[in-house]
Amino acid sequence: MDIEQVKILLERYNQGLCTPEEAELVEQWFNGINQHESGSISKEELRLQLSDIKSTIDTALAPAIPVRRMRRWYIAAAAAAVLLVTAGLYWYNQSTPSVEIAGTPEPAKPASVATRTVINGSVEVVTPRMVRDTIRLEDGSSIVLNAGSKLRYPEHFSDTERSIWLEEGEAYFDATQQQGRPFVVYTNPLTTTALGTTFNIRTYAAENKVTVALFTGKVKVDHLNTSGNRAGSLVLNPSEQVSFNRLQPGLKKTSFAKPEEVYGWKKGHLIFKDASFDEIQTGLGNHFGVTVLNHSSKTTWNYTGIFRNESLKDVMETLCIATSLTYSVKKDTVFLVNKH
Repeated sequence: MDIEQVKILLERYNQGLCTPEEAELVEQWFNGINQHESGSISKEELRLQLSDIKSTIDTALAPAIPVRRMRRWYIAAAAAAVLLVTAGLYWYNQSTPSVEIAGTPEPAKPASVATRTVINGSVEVVTPRMVRDTIRLEDGSSIVLNAGSKLRYPEHFSDTERSIWLEEGEAYFDATQQQGRPFVVYTNPLTTTALGTTFNIRTYAAENKVTVALFTGKVKVDHLNTSGNRAGSLVLNPSEQVSFNRLQPGLKKTSFAKPEEVYGWKKGHLIFKDASFDEIQTGLGNHFGVTVLNHSSKTTWNYTGIFRNESLKDVMETLCIATSLTYSVKKDTVFLVNKH
C-alpha cells in the first residue's frame, strides 16, 4: 500500500465516491488525528511512531488467505495514511517557516449576546457570530437560532397562522401541532408550512442558497416568484430536504441519512457536507469569529468534515491537508493560499 493509493482514497472520500466501509475508515483516521495535539513533536517521538506504523503495515501486508485480502488492504491503507499525516505534520511544523503572519489562529471572544428588539408588535432576534440562542414562543413551539442569524416573529400570533420570518442565517424549529393554525416560516423566496414537526432552515445570504430539512412530521415548501405567486411546491417527509439555489432558481429535493449532520450545529459542532467555499467561509466565521479568504487558485470546493471540539488551528490544518493548501493568519483573518 503506497502513499499514492492513500491520496487517491482521500480524494474519493472528498468527492463522496467511497463505499460505506471506506468512508467509515477515513472518518476514523481523522477522528484519531483530531484527538491529539497537532503541535510539533520531537524527532525521537516521530521515529518511534513511524516504527510502530511500519510494523502495522508489514503485518497487514503479510500473506494470508484470499478471503481476507480486502480487509488487509484497509488496514494497510489506514496505517499508511497515519504515516503520511504524521510525517506531513512533522515536516509542516519543523521544516517550514511559520505560515502565520501574526500570532496563532485562535477564535475571537464573543463580543456580545443575542439581542431582542420589539418594534410595532414584532420581536426581532439577532445573533452575532459565535453566539446561538433559544427562543420559546407563546404557542409552546421553540426555535434554536444559529450564529450570524436574524429572525422576526409577532408578539402574539393570529388566530389563523403562526408566522415566522427567518431573514438571515439558520434555525432549528420544533413546532407544536395546532389544528387550523399552521406554523409558517418565510425565507424569501420560500415559505415552509407545518402543523406539528421539527425541521431546520438555512438561508445565509453569502451562500446564495436556502435549504429546508425535515426530521419529523411533514412540511410543504412553496417557492414564490417576485409577484408573490406560487412558482413551485414540494412536500417533504422525514429525512428529506429541499434546496433552492438563488443563482439557478428551482427546487431540488434530496434525502439525508444522518440528521445530526444537519442539526449538529446546535451542539456546537462544525459540520461540512460537500461544502462549497462559501459554506466553509460562513461556518468558520460563525464558529470562530474569523474572516476566511481564499487567495489560492482552488475554485472548485466539495469538502466534507466533522469537527466537535477542535481548535481553529486543528481545523485549518485538517482542511489544508485535505485540499493540498496552506494558510496564513493576520489578526482575525485567515488566508488560504497555494503551497509553494
